[in-house]
Amino acid sequence: MKYIVYTDGGSRWNPGPAGCGVFISSLDGSITERRFKYLGIATNNIAEYTAWYLGITRAIELGATEIELRADSKLMIEQLSGNYKVKNPELKKIWLQIHESISHWWGVITFTHVYREDNTEADRLSNVAMDEGVKVHSHSA
Repeated sequence: MKYIVYTDGGSRWNPGPAGCGVFISSLDGSITERRFKYLGIATNNIAEYTAWYLGITRAIELGATEIELRADSKLMIEQLSGNYKVKNPELKKIWLQIHESISHWWGVITFTHVYREDNTEADRLSNVAMDEGVKVHSHSA
């Protein structure tokens, strides 16, 4: 089964309340799953990488034999593909987790850069997560 995994992550005030969103569909476009997660205080890049990790591992859990990961961060797609080095230690840790997950899986994965307008649902879900985080912080203050 091939899954298309759209991911996005963001942070308000970078670093600030961060969240990520994952939208998984099958090849025919039918919706498989929507997820979002508040990450606490983090950077945009940490949120992006966390979204990728969550999306890839969830697609594998769902039984994917092929995954096409789509994200709107060209730089990070190049890093995940191995074309650019990951220098930041925190990002490198997540990058290693992603590659560890992939190495124990027998399927095929491709990384595709998409424009923001083609990633609206993952973006919306990451904003839902950030909104929840902002509410948590404003209530605990």
